[in-house]
Amino acid sequence: MAIKLDLVHVLLVTFPAQGHVNPLLRLGKLLASKGNVLVTFSSTKSIGNKMKKAGCAVSSDPTPVGNRGGMIRFEFFDDGCSEDKDDERNDLDTYLPKLEAYGKKAITRIINQHAENGWPVSCLINNPFIPWVSDLAQELNIPCAMLWVQSCACFSSYYHYQKSLVPFPSEEKPDIDVQLPNMPVLKSDEIPSFLHPSTPYPFLRRAILGQFKNLSNNFCVLMETFEELEGDLIKYMSQICPIRAAGPLFNNPLLETSSNISGDLIKADDCLEWLDSKQPSSVVYISFGSVVSLSQEQVTEMAYGVLNSGVSFLWVIRNNVTSTGASGKLPEGFLEEAGERGMVVQWSPQAQVLSHPAVSCFLTHCGWNSTMEALSSGVPVVAFPHWGDQVTDAKYLADEWKVGIRMCRGEAEHRVIGRKEVEECLREATGGVRAAEMKTNVMKWKKAAAEAVAEGGTSDRNIQEFVDEIRKLSLKKSS
Repeated sequence: MAIKLDLVHVLLVTFPAQGHVNPLLRLGKLLASKGNVLVTFSSTKSIGNKMKKAGCAVSSDPTPVGNRGGMIRFEFFDDGCSEDKDDERNDLDTYLPKLEAYGKKAITRIINQHAENGWPVSCLINNPFIPWVSDLAQELNIPCAMLWVQSCACFSSYYHYQKSLVPFPSEEKPDIDVQLPNMPVLKSDEIPSFLHPSTPYPFLRRAILGQFKNLSNNFCVLMETFEELEGDLIKYMSQICPIRAAGPLFNNPLLETSSNISGDLIKADDCLEWLDSKQPSSVVYISFGSVVSLSQEQVTEMAYGVLNSGVSFLWVIRNNVTSTGASGKLPEGFLEEAGERGMVVQWSPQAQVLSHPAVSCFLTHCGWNSTMEALSSGVPVVAFPHWGDQVTDAKYLADEWKVGIRMCRGEAEHRVIGRKEVEECLREATGGVRAAEMKTNVMKWKKAAAEAVAEGGTSDRNIQEFVDEIRKLSLKKSS
C-alpha cells in the first residue's frame, strides 16, 4: 500500500517482553486511529516471530487502523541472541547491555532508511528498560516521548528515589516507611521492590532508573493510567515533568476495528466456550502473567486451596522457564478431582475473559496491565504480588481502591502461602462479607475508566493533544 507523504511518522520501540509489548502496541494503534499518523512498531526479531506464531498480523506493509487514514506497520531488529534461545534473554544482567548495543545500531539504520524513503520519523516513543532510545533520539535530534507502563504511584516512587528527595529503606534502615507527596504511607514491602536494598534484582533497578536520569529528553511522558484513578498524584507529578494520562489502553473503543493486530506472544487457548457454560459470577480467573514463576511447593498449596474452596476456576499455567525460574507443576490427579468446575490453559485471551459475565474475581500477580484490565472490566481481585511494582499495585487495589483482598505481600515475605489461606481468601472474595463491597467499588472504576477513554474523555483528550503536538513538532522541523 502506498504511504501518503503527509502522514506524521511515529516510531515505537519496545522492550521485548509481553507486559511491555501489549501497552505500547495498544498506544500505537490508538495514535494511528486519530488519523494521518503512520506508526512503525519495532522490537526484536524474537518478539516478531512469537507474534507471528500467535497469529498476530505483523506486516511490514502499512495496515489501516480506524477510518481516519492512520496506519501501522512492523519492523523487527536483531538483538544479538539466537532466535530461539530465550535463556540468553532471561539473564537480564548480560542481555540489557547487548540489547542496547545492537538496538542503537538497528534503530539508527531504520530511522535513516525511512528518511531516505521520504517519510522521516517525527517522534520516537519507548518504554522502560530501554532508556537508550531517548538518548538516541536526542543524538539524532528527533522529539522523544516515553510510555510509562506502571502506575503514577510507581513513577513517583522511582523519581523520588532517584533524586534522593525522601528517605527510602537502606541497608542500615531496611524497614522504614516511605511517605511521598499525594500518596498513602508505603511500608517497606509496599514500595516497588527493586528499590529495596534486599532485592535480588539490582540490575532491574538500574535499568528502570536509567529512564529517570534522562527524563528531560522526553517532551512528554504518556502513562497507562487515567486521571480519575490517580488524579491528585498525576497533577502533582505534572509539575515536575509533562505527563499525559492515556489509559486504560486495552479497552479503548477506537481500537475495536483492529483486533487482529494484537501483541500476544502466545496463542491463546479456547476457553470462552467453557466460560459460556458457567453461571454468572461463578468462576475465579487465575493468572500470574508472563514472567512470574511459582515454586513447586507454592503451586501445590495453591492447587489444594483452590480445590478446597469449592469455586469454579479458569487457571493459566505456563510450562516454560522465565527470568524468575521454572514454574511448578499441578499435583497429580488435580484436574481429575476438579472435574467440570475447573479448566487449565497455557494462555488465555485475558481481555475477553475478564469481561465475561461468568467471571467473579481475578487471582492475579497484580502486574499493572492486569490491574488496569481488572479495574476496567469491573472484576474484583485477590492480590498475589511477587516483585517490582506488583507489591505497590496490591497495596492500592486492597487498601486505597478497596477492590481486592491481599493474599500475600510479595516475595520479600519468604514464605509459601498455605492452602488454608488460599481457600479462605477465595471464599471471602467470592461470597464473603467484603465481596459485595468490592464489586460495588470496582464497578465505579469500570465506569470511570470507560468515561476516560470515550470521545471527549480525559484520556481521549490527552491523546489528541499529544498527536497535535507531534504534528506541530513535525511541521516545525520540516519548515
